[in-house]
Amino acid sequence: MGGVPPEVIEFLSGRGGRSLIVKGGAGTGKTTFGLELLEKVGRPAQSYYLSTRVGDEALYRQFPWLKATEMRARILDAGKLFLEAVRGSGGAGAASGDLPESEQKKIAAAREVMRTFSEEHGPPTRVDRTHLTGLLRRNPMPEMENIYNRIERALPEKSLLVIDSLEGVTHKYGLEMEEFVMALQKDLVENSNTNVVMILEKPEAGGIEYLVDGLLSFVREELDERRVRHMRLEKLRATAIGRPRYAITLAGGRFEALGVMVSDHGQTTGQAWTPLPDPERFYSTGIPDFDHLLGGGYRRGSFNAFEIDVNVGIDDYYMLFLPTFLNFLTHSRGMIAILAAGESHDKLRGSITRSTPTHLFDTRVRIADYTASETEESYIVPMARFGRDEAMKAMVAAERAARGPEQKPILEYTAFDTLESLMGDQAAIRMYFHGVQRARLADNLGIGLLKPGLLMSSETLNMMDTYFRIINIDNAPCIYGIRPRTRIYAISIEPEKGAPHTRLTPIM
Repeated sequence: MGGVPPEVIEFLSGRGGRSLIVKGGAGTGKTTFGLELLEKVGRPAQSYYLSTRVGDEALYRQFPWLKATEMRARILDAGKLFLEAVRGSGGAGAASGDLPESEQKKIAAAREVMRTFSEEHGPPTRVDRTHLTGLLRRNPMPEMENIYNRIERALPEKSLLVIDSLEGVTHKYGLEMEEFVMALQKDLVENSNTNVVMILEKPEAGGIEYLVDGLLSFVREELDERRVRHMRLEKLRATAIGRPRYAITLAGGRFEALGVMVSDHGQTTGQAWTPLPDPERFYSTGIPDFDHLLGGGYRRGSFNAFEIDVNVGIDDYYMLFLPTFLNFLTHSRGMIAILAAGESHDKLRGSITRSTPTHLFDTRVRIADYTASETEESYIVPMARFGRDEAMKAMVAAERAARGPEQKPILEYTAFDTLESLMGDQAAIRMYFHGVQRARLADNLGIGLLKPGLLMSSETLNMMDTYFRIINIDNAPCIYGIRPRTRIYAISIEPEKGAPHTRLTPIM
């Protein structure tokens, strides 16, 4: 269901009607979420969006994707509903208001009893208007009568009603919010097989949470001077909440909860990698979104730092690096790697050879393993068996193999935690400084991995052309640039192509 959390989908897909309050301050994404539910959960002719704050044309200007014919039919401007009711299209439930109050109470009690036997007697075919009728005695509510009529015409199929906002209706008709929510809960949710989503214009529900089946809250905060929105799943009755919080984006006027597909990011499709072309003076990252962010890709001869937060896993940051490795190799260029603690040369080889020929990896990739004194694999350089001079010669031979017969530029992937733990920070800095000078002359591409707490980080960053941070926000891996400065982007698998193709989604 796109970027709508699976817990919300499951909650609204349960048997019978469900009620859901969506609360949050201004600009947190509540309206966009309500419209996304309309498309992802509702069905044409069985889902309605009642807007009391802005007219439908204003919604179309803000959310152009609503202009599709079948979506337009679901947007119900309260003003237009009022005119429809005045012209006679509403009022089907008015006759019940003529009954004596004692009779209406008997009918309401009977309906409450019959609701407990709904599964035996089948779904309802008429909309319950008991509580609405009580409210109508005090004040006409033509748009709500119109809504009830539309839902009744859709029965026995389940309808979805999104009201934006609760305050808009209750203020207009001088109602207490509690009594209006109770009317919707009893008439539509419990007795008429309807999902009702009620949007609040404020961050607190004012004590009405107990009346409904579900409660979501939206908040907005600043992270390193960048805007981030969150959705909290506070209550979803009879639904297991696997993740209580999601980071969200409103990019393109659409709602998307980030990290919904994150569990699949370690799997690859096994399809051969089709390389992206390298723009002049750049190496493609293998990710079109990242190329665009960098103005074409990684600059040739550049070194690029990625600071990895402590709660970011290897699979998370491999989503960003693996397309670059694949793209570099499929352009017949080699790679030398010093892996981070926890990374495995077997895992790296398996990830790359699912999408490229095995012989390409074995002949053009060299991994310096400082813990190995011997190996049977051609792509591993067992550095533990060498003294200083022999180690230098081994690395020269490894670089020559990675460059291939045409002596092309190579990709240098360096985990600085490994270097610092083996050599100490000062020796590691000197080694890397000489490597930077040498590689710039050869147009190599450098990718440096920094972990929290490294002593060499500050001096190393001064040598880098770009500096990015990879963090975890509500179980969604994200990246943002310090140099160049960028907004935050969520890292995820490209949904149409699958792994190892990656996309970056701006968090807006």
